[in-house]
Amino acid sequence: MRRIWQASMIGLARSSAMKSFMQNSRATSFLRNKYVAGETVTAGAERAVALLEKNGIRSSLFFMGEYVDDPALIAETVQQKHDAAEAIAQRQLDIHISVDPTQIGYVISPQQTQGHALKLAKEIKRLAEESQGIHCLMFDMEDASLNDPTIALHNTLQDQGLPVALTLQAYMRRTMEDMEKQVQRGSRVRLVKGAFAAGPKLAFQGTTEIKHNSRQLIELMFSKTAKSKGFYPIIATHDTNLHDFAIQVARKNGWSKEEYEFEMLLGVREDIAQNLALQGERVRLYVPFGRDWWPHAVRRIGENPRNAVLLTRSLFS
Repeated sequence: MRRIWQASMIGLARSSAMKSFMQNSRATSFLRNKYVAGETVTAGAERAVALLEKNGIRSSLFFMGEYVDDPALIAETVQQKHDAAEAIAQRQLDIHISVDPTQIGYVISPQQTQGHALKLAKEIKRLAEESQGIHCLMFDMEDASLNDPTIALHNTLQDQGLPVALTLQAYMRRTMEDMEKQVQRGSRVRLVKGAFAAGPKLAFQGTTEIKHNSRQLIELMFSKTAKSKGFYPIIATHDTNLHDFAIQVARKNGWSKEEYEFEMLLGVREDIAQNLALQGERVRLYVPFGRDWWPHAVRRIGENPRNAVLLTRSLFS
């Protein structure tokens, strides 16, 4: 059931007709307002400032869009991410920018993707030279066909000494092996549950299996070996049990609160993020901005079938 629901939501996310209808309907504005900071770089940056000033919560800015096959839109996306890095740097915040490979040219040319990613990572490194913080170009992980290309792109830029980080998905069977390799590299890795649909040969199907794998991955991420390699764990979940488990493992193995962080989504149980920040944990919110908000919003709905009420309300209100 969960896989069918996710596949349906992914279909809606990629439907041009549905996207056009939803993004131009007043009835769906509450979805945009819930999950998106605004349409402009300035709106995203100001939300990041507000989160830090009000709750001590950091941000990762994301200009929305995916599976882009229009060269003009690819160029705009790269420029928006560049502008976001500059806007954040001017406000003396962490220069933490998220990117999907399919946003910046992969659909047209993998080589083009690498060129754009290289440009962005170099710019972040330049802007971060004189400021403290956790600065990086964070590669989001998309569907299973993008696993190897995304990891390879991350590793190539990392080997050049550029500030990059990688997202891995707990629901994928391969992730333990991928995580072990990143631990040895001393990488920054964000662990997410995974919002894409994949069959049983590639992915764990049930919540129990995925949570069990998440715990095993967290144990690896907070291992003494990972600490000695300079690995930086980022636990991206709203599951408070997994938060507690990560903190328990971190304390057992001698990790301080400055050596890892938790990440959550703007508009999704932000009270959990606030509570962690009050406990002195390092917390970051994924802050999307831009016009193309429907694919992001519907993925948030797709992560849990219980969110069907949100979609029904947007369609029929």
